[in-house]
Amino acid sequence: MDSEQKQAEKARPYGLLKPTALGKIPGRFLLHQEALPHLPVPPLQQTLDRYLLTLQPIISEEELNHTQELVAEFRKPGGVGERLQKGLERRAKKTENWLSDWWLKTAYLEYRLPVVVHSSPGVVLPKQDFQDRQGQLRFAAKLIEGILDFKTMIDNETLPVEYMGGKPLCMNQYFQILSSCRIPGPKRDSIVNYAKGKKQSRHITVVHNFQFFELDVYNSDGSPLTTDQIFIQLEKIWNTSLQTNKEPIGILTTNHRNSWAKAYNNLLKDKTNKESVRTIEKSICTVCLDAPMPRVSEDIYKSRVAAQMLHGGGSRWNSGNRWFDKTLQFIIAEDGSCGLVYEHAPSEGPPIVALLDHIVEYTKKPELIRSPMIPLPMPKKLRFNITPEIKNDIEKAKQNLNIMVEDLDIKVMVFHQFGKAFPKSEKISPDAFIQLALQLAYYRMYGHACPTYESASLRMFRLGRTDTIRSASIESLKFVQSMDSPDKSDQEKTDLLRRATQAHREYTDMAIRGNAIDRHLLGLKLQAIEDLVSMPELFMDTAYAVAMHFNLSTSQVPAKTDCVMCFGPVVPDGYGICYNPMDEHINFAISAFNSCADTNADRMAHYLEKALLDMRSLLQSTPKSKL
Repeated sequence: MDSEQKQAEKARPYGLLKPTALGKIPGRFLLHQEALPHLPVPPLQQTLDRYLLTLQPIISEEELNHTQELVAEFRKPGGVGERLQKGLERRAKKTENWLSDWWLKTAYLEYRLPVVVHSSPGVVLPKQDFQDRQGQLRFAAKLIEGILDFKTMIDNETLPVEYMGGKPLCMNQYFQILSSCRIPGPKRDSIVNYAKGKKQSRHITVVHNFQFFELDVYNSDGSPLTTDQIFIQLEKIWNTSLQTNKEPIGILTTNHRNSWAKAYNNLLKDKTNKESVRTIEKSICTVCLDAPMPRVSEDIYKSRVAAQMLHGGGSRWNSGNRWFDKTLQFIIAEDGSCGLVYEHAPSEGPPIVALLDHIVEYTKKPELIRSPMIPLPMPKKLRFNITPEIKNDIEKAKQNLNIMVEDLDIKVMVFHQFGKAFPKSEKISPDAFIQLALQLAYYRMYGHACPTYESASLRMFRLGRTDTIRSASIESLKFVQSMDSPDKSDQEKTDLLRRATQAHREYTDMAIRGNAIDRHLLGLKLQAIEDLVSMPELFMDTAYAVAMHFNLSTSQVPAKTDCVMCFGPVVPDGYGICYNPMDEHINFAISAFNSCADTNADRMAHYLEKALLDMRSLLQSTPKSKL
């Protein structure tokens, strides 16, 4: 077996989560978690060397020379770098995970832009074949039963442990996604979780026509309601909310976090409002019964659904039918379009997708038993007293949201020519292949490489979240520069392509083992803030700002379901690109902002498709080399 085959063998298990069922053992979750290793603090010299390497393809030689001087200063024995490194190592000894609290605060809770578009990802599920209210409510009922089925596995700790590359993964995120909610604060938000403790949540929130309802989903004996029972309850909700609510209270959750925090405190001064808001926050999840989507042609349908999932289409469409601070919101529209949007702070994409895969499978199961029809209490409508001040807050939130909706350019592209089976047949990691195609597309559009973020899971470690795979490498730049060069033979281009995918694979392996540079650099910077020493020049350098300005923010979120996750760009002049590689096709969601003249989601989709096809042609035209 040559080294490349070995790499391919090694590459395979990542991204594929292999569940192994374990029976219910009391405290099994705790035992599992405690057996996981702690996130390491990488060696300082290693991170600094790698930092300089990642800067090479994205900044000028002049800037690089300047940064090299700053790095040399930072890494001096007994200097500031060493002091901060020691501080981090002490923190790592004292905590379960030196990074997780810091990351939660800096990446999410202290981030002040609206969660809508800027933070919360959406998922587009396959269109369902119902065309009416009956079908919508029947599907919603079955979906809710599927959620409760998954919840039972979480509650009983019988959720199968996932593995990556033969290593067990941290399962903590699964325990954070149900019965939780984000709460706005003036400078920093917080998260409440009602999944633990004696008084566990027994209800979900259902929203229809901008009106919120508390739906108890358990019988008095503690057994979950069946699809038939839930269906009857949803009909009751539907029939008592035929008119659209004049004041869409949910719109408030779309605002800038500081404005929303003010409005939230204002809203909660009233006892009725406070009770209603608490009911939403405590619910297991939210189910949004949406008005049908505007009819559009087949080719833009999925892109429109993606927009509905991310923001609801604005104040005239379904945006008032949401509570965006809720961790999980399942969206089912009358025309069969469906999906979800989730608040990102408690979890990454993979646990959400695992939950979705389970639910989608569950909705396909036939009904086994007809339920005895015990009369069920009327679901409770949540009341809100709208003062002129609250009305004013809602109007302002509507205006801001509609500007945001107009600004988001999103395109879902199903690439049909091949799927992950093709790169695998060439012994190339499908993820590395797709990332390289993104590099090629961007280079052809703009004539240079850009800082690229791909999330890498740190779930091999206790409470691990993510680190960054930097896909723009010296090797990727060499390949993309060669691709359209008449001076290079196909064989040379192929060798460069293989070398670049190899480099990506190596960076990925390094990242999932806790040795990437981004979170380590962030840790050193936060340690400097905590130690109240002046900020080291390394972090005040323009090169650092450039390196952190991710024009391409990307993520592979593989699912069994033929769906795609989507999210907004993280910088004003960037793209957000998420993809789900299936065997014979690849689902992409590409977002950009209309307010930036230089970016265009359609154009990026066009260049990406061409890059994928050109790379396939190149590989097919040259014999497999022995790199």
